[in-house]
Amino acid sequence: SSGINAEWPLRPGTIPGGKITHQLGTIMDLFTTSLTIAGVKPPIDRIIDGLDLSPVLMQPSELIDRPVWYYRGNEMMAVRVGAYKAHYWLWTEFGNDPTYFSFCQGQLIPNVTVHDQVNHTAAPVVFNINMDPGERYMLPAHSHEYKAAMAVIEPIVKQHKDTLVRGEPSLNYCDNAVMNWAPPGCEELGYCLDGPPSKPKLCYWDH
Repeated sequence: SSGINAEWPLRPGTIPGGKITHQLGTIMDLFTTSLTIAGVKPPIDRIIDGLDLSPVLMQPSELIDRPVWYYRGNEMMAVRVGAYKAHYWLWTEFGNDPTYFSFCQGQLIPNVTVHDQVNHTAAPVVFNINMDPGERYMLPAHSHEYKAAMAVIEPIVKQHKDTLVRGEPSLNYCDNAVMNWAPPGCEELGYCLDGPPSKPKLCYWDH
């Protein structure tokens, strides 16, 4: 989605060559799919987020209908369902100083690439990714295409939020003591620092 590509080398003969599939996938799917192709059963003592896409690789004409979620922290920012991607929040950059924050030529899109978090949960911003992979042209909210897309997306989002079991983030605590105060070689530079005492605290994420 949106030009995020991942290489996945496989032994020749593992899957039929010369085929193209339009299956929507994520990096997480590589783990589960690789296990199946290698003949290894996935762990059963935990929830595995990735899907097994091996049936699609063997028969590219087959597609698995699945949404893909985009989160920042605990906030669901967007969801991709089929050809459509709905942004419930928009946030591209983290500041307004053009000295430090700027866009590549042609990448500044009014009302899309924004410096501040913008809440669109009441009327999500929707793109047809198949027709507009760069997400440059928002579907008009009054258009039939927008309304038809949201009629499919909204119940999927509601079910997701109603049934989501939130995990405990493993990187949710900050502690300055774990920073590398005395890295290897600091003795030669005479710059080994004594770290502060350990005081873990919940991190603050402004998103």
